[in-house]
Amino acid sequence: MGNWIHAIIRALDAHGLPGTDLALEAGVGLRAIRNAQERVPQPAATALWRKAIEVTGDPAFGLQVPRHVTVSTFGALAYALFASRDLKAGLGRIVRYQKMISDAVDVRLEEAADRYLFAIDVVSPDGPPPEAIEAFFAVTARIARGLTGGHRKVEPLRVCLRRSAPPSVDLYARVFRAPVVFAAPRNVIEYAKRDFELPLPDADLALAQRTDAMLVAELSTLERRTLTDRVHALLVETMPDGPTERTIARRLSMSTSSLQAALAREGTTYKTLLNQTRDELARRHLAERRYSIKEIAFLLGFADVATFSRAFKRWNGVAPTQYE
Repeated sequence: MGNWIHAIIRALDAHGLPGTDLALEAGVGLRAIRNAQERVPQPAATALWRKAIEVTGDPAFGLQVPRHVTVSTFGALAYALFASRDLKAGLGRIVRYQKMISDAVDVRLEEAADRYLFAIDVVSPDGPPPEAIEAFFAVTARIARGLTGGHRKVEPLRVCLRRSAPPSVDLYARVFRAPVVFAAPRNVIEYAKRDFELPLPDADLALAQRTDAMLVAELSTLERRTLTDRVHALLVETMPDGPTERTIARRLSMSTSSLQAALAREGTTYKTLLNQTRDELARRHLAERRYSIKEIAFLLGFADVATFSRAFKRWNGVAPTQYE
């Protein structure tokens, strides 16, 4: 979800660092930076997190990002959370619609004897780093306080993180207002069952149902998006950098062989999509008349104008100079 990238950029800006430039260096596309609703491939998001830790020198940078998270970060899901009847229903919605946030993690809400466990398991090799997990937990704790409000703001019983203990452990205890266990088997934030089932003061069943309908529709659209569509979008985004099959596979958290097999099931290949995307962009650039033939060849990753011209004539039957 691009909104999280915007929160990281704002946190970097607050450090006096060029957040947007650093995001571009990490591989976040310009479209995602301009449009917060644009999906960001997990490898690029992970690269930005790592770069942020490096340039700030702050191992607890993940705890700074939640300050820059707004209601718009979660979109319609935020309204569904605030309209939920209790915390169990609210965090249950995060579990239900988790693919709208990230497909590199498995979010679970588990019930124990006297508590509920809200757990995040990373399921992708390029999955979110520890700082992203603790940022999400910090936002979760803040949401729980905001939803319950009044005289009884709910706090976690305990927070368990898989990461090793950072230099400043006290900061984590202050942020979460609960004991924090490091080097734990899983990433889990725990709440008392009685707190989780406490009716929320602003619960609104009708609003919750309306936002659920919106979220189901958004999730359905997201799930219908084919791999071919995703590869095409990445090719458009990365074309000036000269994308390779390996880099596209990595951006999709796949191996090259898995990408080839999946595209074959959709009746296409990486080379076919590359040529189709190059042809589409070439015709668009020629129609706009903003770039010279040489510049277009460069933007499409061709070694020289002659190679581009031969390819364009093969695709369209005429040379780029003759295209109208």
